[in-house]
Amino acid sequence: MPPAINACYALVLNADYRPLSYYPLSLWSWQEAIRAVVAARVSVISEYERTIRSPSWEIRLPSVIALKEYVPGKRRPTFSRFNVFLRDGFSCQYCGHRFPSNELTFDHVIPRSRGGRTLWTNVVTACAPCNLRKSNALPSESGMMPLSRPAQPTTFQLQEMGRSFPPNYLHESWRDFLYWDMELESF
Repeated sequence: MPPAINACYALVLNADYRPLSYYPLSLWSWQEAIRAVVAARVSVISEYERTIRSPSWEIRLPSVIALKEYVPGKRRPTFSRFNVFLRDGFSCQYCGHRFPSNELTFDHVIPRSRGGRTLWTNVVTACAPCNLRKSNALPSESGMMPLSRPAQPTTFQLQEMGRSFPPNYLHESWRDFLYWDMELESF
């Protein structure tokens, strides 16, 4: 039985046949994918069994598409809460435990009240209990040193980190284009 039409996302590959993004995975809705096919902006690599029809034509929904023009990645990743969590592997940099993103916050290693700035090199992922325990103390005062030194990641490093967090759903036609460290058969 073919998937419901609203579940027919297309994996979007760059012109070099690598995903535009791993985390979040670069997906377009079936409507966006069809618009891009009709505008000849993409090549269809793989299709679903499901089709859509108009009075004059019929087309199978694309499951994997590749852009015809290469889109260069950003040289520097955007500083955001999510990207800090991704850089740190969704793990508290004080206790080392992994948490869902809604249970994480970020901590200024040198607190803002002590002149610390909100930069890649001064912010780490922290769980709420560790963040409260450290409070506005310096690491030397609290005895809480980050497990890894905070640094600005490259876009490539963030993409590599994203590859270690596969999404909940992977269509079989996507598997040749996604390379995660775990076995895909478990999906």
